Amino acid sequence: MNFKGVIDTTFRDGQQSPLMFDAYKYRFTFEDKKNLIYGLIQLGVRNFEFFSPNVSKSEARDFNKIKQYVSTLNIPGIRFLAHCRCHPVDIEEAIKAGFDGLNLYISMTQYAQQYSHGMKFTEIISHVKKIVETTRKFYPNLYLRFSAEDSFRTPLEDIFQIYDEIYESVDTFGMPDTVGVATPTIVEERLLAVKKRYPKADIECHFHNDRGYSLINSVTAVLNGASYIDTSIWGMAERSGITSVTGLLLNLFYEDKSLCRGYNLKLCYPLNVLMGSIIKLQVSPTEPVSITNRTHTAGVHQKAVLNNPYVYEAHDLKNFGVDKKQLFLGPLSGKNLIYYYLREIEYYDLTQEQATEIAKEFKSESAEMNKKNKPEAILKKIVEQYNLPKLLIKKEYLKNRVENLD
Repeated sequence: MNFKGVIDTTFRDGQQSPLMFDAYKYRFTFEDKKNLIYGLIQLGVRNFEFFSPNVSKSEARDFNKIKQYVSTLNIPGIRFLAHCRCHPVDIEEAIKAGFDGLNLYISMTQYAQQYSHGMKFTEIISHVKKIVETTRKFYPNLYLRFSAEDSFRTPLEDIFQIYDEIYESVDTFGMPDTVGVATPTIVEERLLAVKKRYPKADIECHFHNDRGYSLINSVTAVLNGASYIDTSIWGMAERSGITSVTGLLLNLFYEDKSLCRGYNLKLCYPLNVLMGSIIKLQVSPTEPVSITNRTHTAGVHQKAVLNNPYVYEAHDLKNFGVDKKQLFLGPLSGKNLIYYYLREIEYYDLTQEQATEIAKEFKSESAEMNKKNKPEAILKKIVEQYNLPKLLIKKEYLKNRVENLD
C-alpha cells in the first residue's frame, strides 16, 4: 500500500453540494472556512483543494485570507491545490494567487468531445501535452496532478495514450469517478493497471456516490495502491456527494490502523458536528461517525445495550469522538427501557413487574404517538395512574452520576 493521505475538497466540491442549497447557505463564509480548515488541520489533513481563483472574486479573496490565516498556525506540510481546467487563465491565476500545486483536468469521453469542450481526441492530447510541459518548464517546483476526468467511462487505452505523453512532467495521475459508475472490481483492475504502467507516479482517486459506492471504492483504491483519496466533510459534493473523510478514516482504521497514522481520530465526530452547526442540519444518519450510529430504538436492542453495548455496536465509536449514545423511547421500546427510563431518568421507585404492566399500556398507545403527542407525554399520563413514589436521591449524588452504558 502507498497511501499518503486524503485531499480535502470541502471548499471546492463541497460547496457544489445540493445540501448548501437545502440549507440556504449557498457558499461558506470566510469565518466558516476558517473554522472548517482549522478543524481539518487538527484532524490531520494536510492537502486542500480549492476552486481556481478566477471562479469568482469572492472565492479568490477568501483563499488569500485562508492562506494567510493558515500560515499563522505554523503547521508544516500544508499544501494548497487549485482545481484548474487545462486553460492558461486558470493556471496563471492560480499561480499568481500562491497555490502550491495545480489539479489539472479534462474529459476525454465522447460525451465531452461532443457536448462539452468540443475538442477531438487528438486535439486533447496535443493541448494537454503543451499545457503540462509548458507549466512544468516555467514552474519546476510546482506540484502537478493531471486527471482524465470521468476515468471510469473512458477506455483505459485512451487514458494511457495521454498519460504516456506527460508521465515525466507530472507528480500525480488522477483517476476520478466523476459520475459515480465505478465498482470495487473495476477500481481494483484499473488501479493495478495504472500502477504497473506508471510505477513512479502517485495515483489520486475521486469517487462520486451516485451508486452508493464511493466509500467502498475508496477503501478498495487504497488497498490497491492509491496514494491519495479526495474526501470532504460529510462527503459533501455534486449530486449524491463523494467519500466522507471521517467515514474513510473509520474504515481504514479497521483495515489497517497504520493507514490512519497522523490523524487525530477523536476529532472525527466533532468535525462532523461543526459542519452541522454551520449549515444548520443534523449529521446525516448515513454518516458512519455519528451519534445516529449509536442510537437504538428496538426493544430487543435496547435491552441488550443496557447490559452490554457491544451486542449491537461492533465498532467502538469512542475512538472517533462519539462519546454518547441514544436510546429512543418510542413505540418499539419494551419493559427494559421503560424500567430504565422511569427509574434512572425520572427517578420513580417501581418494580420490574410494574414496568411490564406500564410497558403493555404504553405500547397500546403507540398509534397515538406523533409530533404533538410525544412518547414521553404518553408515558407520563400512564405512570400518573400508578401513583408511584419518587426515589430520594441527594443532589450531590446526582451531580456525580455516571450512565452505565459503555
